[in-house]
Amino acid sequence: MPFPLSNGSPVYSLMVIAGIGIGAVYWFRASKHDGRLPLIYLGGLVGAFVGAKLAYLFSEGWLHWNDPMRWQLWASGKSIIGALPGGWAGVEIVKKAMGYRAVTGDRFAMLIPVPLILGRIGCLYAGCCQGIECSFGRWPAVPVEIAFQTAALLALLVLRAKRLQTGQHFHLYLMAYGLFRFAHEFLRATPKPFGGLSGYQIIALLTAAAALIAYRQRARAAEAPLPLESAR
Repeated sequence: MPFPLSNGSPVYSLMVIAGIGIGAVYWFRASKHDGRLPLIYLGGLVGAFVGAKLAYLFSEGWLHWNDPMRWQLWASGKSIIGALPGGWAGVEIVKKAMGYRAVTGDRFAMLIPVPLILGRIGCLYAGCCQGIECSFGRWPAVPVEIAFQTAALLALLVLRAKRLQTGQHFHLYLMAYGLFRFAHEFLRATPKPFGGLSGYQIIALLTAAAALIAYRQRARAAEAPLPLESAR
């Protein structure tokens, strides 16, 4: 899913910057009592950018090897479905390096939908991330993704307000988006060189699977009885 920044429209870039800015303000306000959390956010941001780039190169960047514009395409191509697991990995690496054991996933889950909605609005102006041609015209891939992110945000707000699935919100979001993206990719105009699947679909399924494993591990840890001394 390339995000071309050279098509003459500044709106996409402005929307991405606004999304990052909103996310940073939310994170720092929610984390003002713990000086380690800004470093965790930075780790997630760096991981997201690296993951976004690697996902694009794996999914379609390599297809442009003989294209005279390949360096421009490689420089501009990025993918949300790569940014999510990349950001997750970045957070976990920084937390492990600092010995930080507290759960941050619920906070990160709330951080994601709004910037992605803004980014997709930028896609509308940039004309990227198009859908395939259908009997009624071109599939509205970007509006559908905006609708998903809006629904995800509302669901996360309900979970947070009712204190449901505490500590699992990020895992739930990744599972939902991974499955949604796998299905929706069939209607998006992206290369599908892997037996009729796109690289983004492979990443989406792996992301959903990893989130499911993490969800089950945390659920088992929460259900495990406390050691006798800790229970006193």
